[in-house]
Order: sequence, then C-alpha cells, then structure tokens
Amino acid sequence: MDILLGLQWGDEGKGKLVDALSPEYDIIARFQGGPNAGHSLEFNKVKHVLHLIPSGIFHPEKLNIIGNGVVLDPSVFKNETEHLGPPVNELVKRLVISSRANLILPTHRVLDAACEHQKGNLKIGSTLKGIGPAYTDKASRNGLRAGDILRKDFRELYEEHKAAHMALLKNYKYEFKIDEFESGWFEGIELIKKFRIENTEYLINKLASDGRKILAEGAQGTMLDIDFGSYPYVTSSNTISAGACAGLGISPRQVREVFGIFKAYCTRVGSGPFPTELSDETGELIRKTGCEYGATTGRPRRCGWLDLPALRYAIMINGVTRLFMMKADVLSGFRTVKICTSYFIDGKKQDEIPFDNDARIVPEYTELEGWSEDISGIREYKSLPLSLRHYVGFIENYTGVPVKIVSVGPDRNATIFR
Repeated sequence: MDILLGLQWGDEGKGKLVDALSPEYDIIARFQGGPNAGHSLEFNKVKHVLHLIPSGIFHPEKLNIIGNGVVLDPSVFKNETEHLGPPVNELVKRLVISSRANLILPTHRVLDAACEHQKGNLKIGSTLKGIGPAYTDKASRNGLRAGDILRKDFRELYEEHKAAHMALLKNYKYEFKIDEFESGWFEGIELIKKFRIENTEYLINKLASDGRKILAEGAQGTMLDIDFGSYPYVTSSNTISAGACAGLGISPRQVREVFGIFKAYCTRVGSGPFPTELSDETGELIRKTGCEYGATTGRPRRCGWLDLPALRYAIMINGVTRLFMMKADVLSGFRTVKICTSYFIDGKKQDEIPFDNDARIVPEYTELEGWSEDISGIREYKSLPLSLRHYVGFIENYTGVPVKIVSVGPDRNATIFR
C-alpha cells in the first residue's frame, strides 16, 4: 500500500494527483475525514469536486473504498453520486463502503453550527459539516455506523440519537429547523443501501495478500492533524500516514511509500497560526491567480510563501519518501520568490514548530530568482525555467526528499513526472 496525503493545511491538490496516479493502482481508499474535504479534479476541461468518494472513481476498472476512518453524510453522498456522471448501477461496481464508517446525522450538523456560533470571535473555522460532533460521538462510543443502516430497527436507533442531540441543543442559543437539515438524509440512506456495505478491513487485506496495488487517499493536511497540527485549529481526525492504517484496518507492514503533496506556496482556510501569511498585494495576487477559494466552503484562502520548517516537520511525522509539488504555475510572473527557512521566536532562531499557537513568529526568508514564463504547457522537467528548477532543488536540499512531480496546471495532463 502506498499513501498519498497533504503536507500543509489542506487544499494541496490531492484529488488531481490521486486521479493522475490511479492507472497505476487497483484500489483507491479514503481513510479519514468526511464532507469537509474537497478534492478537485479537472479533465476534458470539466472540473469535478469530490467530498466523500475516493478520487479514483472516474476510472471504471478501479475499486474505490470508503474506509472505517471516514465519517459519512448520506445527504452529501446522495448529492455527490448524482453529479458524478456515471449512473448508480455503474458506481455500485466501483465503490465499497466500510460497515464501520460512522454516520454524520442531521443533528451533528446543527450541533456543529451551534457550537461555532457560540464561540463568537473564537471560531476555529469549522466547515459546519458536522465533522467534529460525529467524531465526538465516535470517540464517546455513541455513534451510528454504516452497518447499522441494514438493521431493521435503524429508524428507531436514529430517533434515539436525534433525541439525545436535541436535548444537548437546548443548551445553545441557536435557532434552527431540523427538517431543513434532514432534507435528503433518508433518501441518502436508501441510496447507500444499494452499495456494498461490508467489513472492508477483510477486503483490503485480502486484496493486498493477492498482490493488488492499493493507494490510500488522505483528506485535509498534516498541519490540521488532531494530534500534530496547530491544535485547536485542526480537524477531528488523524490526517497523517499513521491514520491510513487505523482508518483502513491494514498493518503498517503493508506500507511501501508515502507521497507528500505540497503547494509551491502555502494556503490556509479559517483561523490558526500561519507564519508566512501575506496580508498584502502579493498575497492577494497569489489568491486570484491560484483561484484560492475553498472547494467545500468557497471561503477565500489565506496565502503566503512556502514554509520549509513546517514542510520538514510534516515530512518527519509522515515518513515521506517522495514529494509532489503543486501549482508551480501560480508563481509565474514574480521577479523574486521567497522561502521561509527558519523562525525567530522571542529573538531566538529555531526551525521547530512551537507548541504555543500564540508564539510571535518572525519568519526568516531566503529570496530566490523567480520565473516569468507560462509553464502550463510544459510536460518535461528539463524544459522548465532554470530558476524554477533551482527552486525545486532548494526544497530538495533543505528537506532531503526528492520532488518527483511538478504540477503546472489544474488539468490531469498538466503534470510533470521526474
């Protein structure tokens, strides 16, 4: 099994590369997260955004698995399948759902919104998709799971969980109409019943034993990991490579390579520390050129220069063996580009990520020559501008890991393999 995941704050371009790499694999499996993810793919000049379904779904001969580590919203699943293109009778051949995947209930979404509303100015930047409350119920052993859908008393179980959540919601000053949140949810439940719901840990281990190639697809990014991210401004799951084993039920001994994806610059959605953020015309130019708006929320992303201490930290945590750099084309046109190589905290130089989110970090930059050429049509690494190749080499020397892919555009073909 190989693992592909993000090394920054999400939105690195995982969907595009999973789609591009899918021909080399037999199985593509999502191992954590839920509809808070937005994996964008573009081919034949058509853009697709996936939230729950693995990014290998557009390849008819591939098997896709939604693992036990994913939290599944039936209404989002229904909407996603309806807009994919292939009919449901085709999709059921390509997709299997873990019976152990926890469900996001309509009341989870209400709880998410009510909790975020109550925080006022202390919001963590939730996508309001019910992710946190669903994982909370999972951890407290109160969740409903996909396998429960097949039980005869499922509706009674749902009503019990709904009543418990409604009791909690009385503690919040938040007005809502539950009917609006339930709209489409039970239709989604009926749709999910048409798919294979099984103990996918047996399936994936059998496939691995048979020599089938598996690609585990991560969501969000390393710096949003519940343990190793900028807590509490993080997601509710383990986004790191270790999460792939727990989220699919497969041994670490099965892991071969870990592919780490990062942008040629940094972005972040929502609150939380961002040492290299650019709150100026340069940051705005990167945002506009890179179309940096959340695929799930539509919120404008905060933009800044590449942060190498954070990138090296993510490489260490994940055991990354290959780096894939995205959106190199967005930086075309800058006379010079900057890369953060260390931090100054309270006047002391260091390159470790501080525990304290309130630490006043002053980034130390190295300035490199930029490139002005339109690189979107280039397909060979040697044809890239020399200054861009120096940029890649600088990253490799700092991290000690080779950059094996350079993306020069959103289309699946705008990908340079080294």
